[in-house]
Amino acid sequence: MTFIPSTTDYSLSPYTGLTRQSWIEAGEYLLTGIFKHIQTFEDPVVMPRKETAITYPHLSAPEDVQEAERKAEMFEGLTRTMFIAAPLIHDNPEITICGYKLADYYKNQILRSVTPSDPIYVGTYEQLQEITGNKDPFRCFQQTVETCALVICLWMSKEEIWDTYAKEEKDRIAGFLSSFGHNNTVPQNWRLFNMLDLAFLYREGYEIREDIMLDHAQSILAYYVGDGWYRDGQCFDYYSCWAFNVYAPLWNLWYGYDHMPRIAEAFEEHSNELMKTYAEFFDEDGFTNMFGRSNIYRNAATSAFDGNMFLRHWTADPGLARRISSGSLMQFLGRDDTLWNGIPTLGFYGQFSPLVQGYSCAESPFWLGKAFLCLHLPADHPFWTAKENNGIWEILAPRDVKKTVLNGPALCFTNHKANGETILRTGKVVKNIGDLHGMWNYSKLCFNTRYPWEAMPEFSATENAGGSIQKGELESQQYLLKDVTTGAVSHGNATFWAGERDNVLYRRQFFDYRLDTETHWIQAVNLADTYVPCGILRFDKHRLHRRPVEFTLGSYGFPDNGTEVTIKETEGAKAIIFKGTSHTGECKQLAMTVYGDVELGYVKSKDTNPDSEHSLIAYAKWTFKEQYGGHEPYLMISQTITRESHEDFTEDELFPILRMEYTDPEKTGAFGPIKSVLKDGTTRIIDFDQIEARLSL
Repeated sequence: MTFIPSTTDYSLSPYTGLTRQSWIEAGEYLLTGIFKHIQTFEDPVVMPRKETAITYPHLSAPEDVQEAERKAEMFEGLTRTMFIAAPLIHDNPEITICGYKLADYYKNQILRSVTPSDPIYVGTYEQLQEITGNKDPFRCFQQTVETCALVICLWMSKEEIWDTYAKEEKDRIAGFLSSFGHNNTVPQNWRLFNMLDLAFLYREGYEIREDIMLDHAQSILAYYVGDGWYRDGQCFDYYSCWAFNVYAPLWNLWYGYDHMPRIAEAFEEHSNELMKTYAEFFDEDGFTNMFGRSNIYRNAATSAFDGNMFLRHWTADPGLARRISSGSLMQFLGRDDTLWNGIPTLGFYGQFSPLVQGYSCAESPFWLGKAFLCLHLPADHPFWTAKENNGIWEILAPRDVKKTVLNGPALCFTNHKANGETILRTGKVVKNIGDLHGMWNYSKLCFNTRYPWEAMPEFSATENAGGSIQKGELESQQYLLKDVTTGAVSHGNATFWAGERDNVLYRRQFFDYRLDTETHWIQAVNLADTYVPCGILRFDKHRLHRRPVEFTLGSYGFPDNGTEVTIKETEGAKAIIFKGTSHTGECKQLAMTVYGDVELGYVKSKDTNPDSEHSLIAYAKWTFKEQYGGHEPYLMISQTITRESHEDFTEDELFPILRMEYTDPEKTGAFGPIKSVLKDGTTRIIDFDQIEARLSL
């Protein structure tokens, strides 16, 4: 199940070879996987379901809820697959897949979905409220999301589908859209769904409540934090890119430029701000980072480039935008495990339950079809005619690192030419105590485009290679804190942002953070990390009121398809090195280094890594015994570096610190600036003074 394009052009696209025709072939490839499961012309888009414990329709839910969810699933399958089908239909109105003429199939399914007497009728907002007993007058339904997808697809295939309906049929569809467009929605990116529903109706001559439109538009504008990013709920993630920065430009085009020009101007400015740095969010091959919720949407993250091109005055670099879009497309379709039975899995690559969320169904991954909206751009558009370029990756020297710090959304990403990876560090995250899934999505200490996040390792004592770590005491790229007195293990659930100073990023992570407790009674660690050519070097300082404790820190999860493990030591430091391959056979290498009297080991795990069934996690373990005083160090110094080859790391790469210069006479890092001189001549000053003044959430 690997997509191999028939059409390539390495003169126009020297990095990927992909052209507009290649993208059309990719769309046909995905649609073939869909339509082979549709037995008759009347069948809705309901796909085989591999996972049933988490996703909807929820088998344990009351029958009325299941009924609403079954309707939502049918509609979700229809509209999200149409993201792919609509531009292909517009490009070729006669296109046929598995014997079905797509224009006829989608035209029929849309009309049936809004026809009360039909078995696949979705129901209006009011009818869904009635089905579920009107228990919540402010309730929102999944169908609101999908109405937005529908109007985008009707716009893209206007001549081939929408314009071919009779007036009564258009009115029927419009009434359905108006029901969801004018009713309750979730107070975050969902407001844009209502805005586009109303904008489409207005374009087509239907009456709308413009006061409702204004209320949603001003709210969306108020979520903006700068640098092109919007706050979506508490956190920041790709919804800022594949929702806010796709839907807002479309709204400008359909409604805003003509009727709310001040707001439209702001949306345009924000999209263009995003374009200044968004390309650096991806790595040298255009890979998307596994970060935030809804990772099953995968390369939909690239749709922000296309969204920018909806604007009157867009600024995206078309050759770079296509290079990243094509690179991310092949990141997933170029693998043999992304599709199951022809359908994208509920995972990042293969099926991966730890990232799956209850608001998804088997058809939800087709949100990735949003990446195919670029096909609405005609063949002579610069997106398709410009020669591919690779942006900053073309100008970085072999050991260079490009750093981007965005204080509004609390994102710091570094592009590492030495290994082609992009590493993301995040902040302004708070989750409920025990919400491990939320922290995996949003607040791993590092997110790496080549090492997607690992869930909590599953291992037995026999799989713990040489250490004292027990199950439940280790997380990949996260600290865990064990109270030695009680044996209780605490997880970080809040990460505050303190910004970057002199190439050192400062954050604070609290363990079991809660609003009803003064923070001086909450265990915490002050984070200070800096980049090195192949990764991240850490100088973290504990902030404890209760000891003895043990801190553990895991490396990235490493795919274990036959791994060579080596341990090296030098004066005052030691390192563990993994050499192996990914699921796809690519060379991988990882090294974790620790300084001082620290336990260093690794564990083996199964079914917790998105890339491979088996994985390894290196870890460091620090023990602090004295409640007060003593001469224990305050700093936890470690490094994780990676390489996409088996060329040995040098001694200087494994052990980069030449010397440490402390302010406090005991040289523990208790107070004052700390100077770290690296062997490559780089100097880093670590200074936690006044971190309290800069913390933000």
